[in-house]
Amino acid sequence: MTTLQVADVMRAMVARYPLESAEEWDSVGLVVGDLDAKVRRIVFTVDVTPDVVDEAIAIGAQMIIAHHPLLLRGVTSVATTGIKGRIVSKLIKHGIALYTAHTNADVAWPGVSDAICAELSLEVAAGVSLSGTGIGRLGTLPEPVALREFAQMISLKLPETARAIHVAGDLDAIVSRVAVCGGAGDSLLDAVAVLEVDVYVTSDLRYHVAQEFALTSTCALIDVSHWAAEWLWLPQAAQLLHEDLSGNVDVSVSTLITDPWTHSQ
Repeated sequence: MTTLQVADVMRAMVARYPLESAEEWDSVGLVVGDLDAKVRRIVFTVDVTPDVVDEAIAIGAQMIIAHHPLLLRGVTSVATTGIKGRIVSKLIKHGIALYTAHTNADVAWPGVSDAICAELSLEVAAGVSLSGTGIGRLGTLPEPVALREFAQMISLKLPETARAIHVAGDLDAIVSRVAVCGGAGDSLLDAVAVLEVDVYVTSDLRYHVAQEFALTSTCALIDVSHWAAEWLWLPQAAQLLHEDLSGNVDVSVSTLITDPWTHSQ
């Protein structure tokens, strides 16, 4: 097995998820780590939390690849008096590099929404996204089903969390054409409204925005856990990286639930 370095992993990730394709506000790429450091094992995760770092240490990983940026907004200190500082300090102490692929993974082909579509057995329209940025996908179910059945299928396909899925629409309506956006997707509602789709699957829909859409469109809405939907990308990305690096690195996907919502009454 060829010994790889952080720089080798970065090149493979950039080839799949170009840094320049990320949104301007985003923060992607190498966050912590030495380009020359050796990498034998990588852990994929949606979020970087203390528990995820502990997991990486326990399994002997030298690198974490996360979907959500650890340092997205302006940071003036990484002192251990703050949670992010403690995470960064622990990563450095244990020689673990951290790399982030966020909106550049959203727009990639295949990317985050493609992984969701694959899990839902949707036939994706080639080259068609829900916006000019390439975010979101349009797909078709193998067979039309009632919205009720489709929602139940989604509930079974997604990793289990404390958060139930929410549905807006007639549960007996037949759905076939599906719009999908991994992560927060209410910014795409205007684009979805002009498409001939039966249901839109996304996360973090705001109350008034969702209400107005539901009152003015025949398209149903299914709001799912942000973490659960984006977790589906991890196995896809891990497998692609393993192939791109010719199997010269071990990859694993963290199953730790980092969704902030831990209970539902």
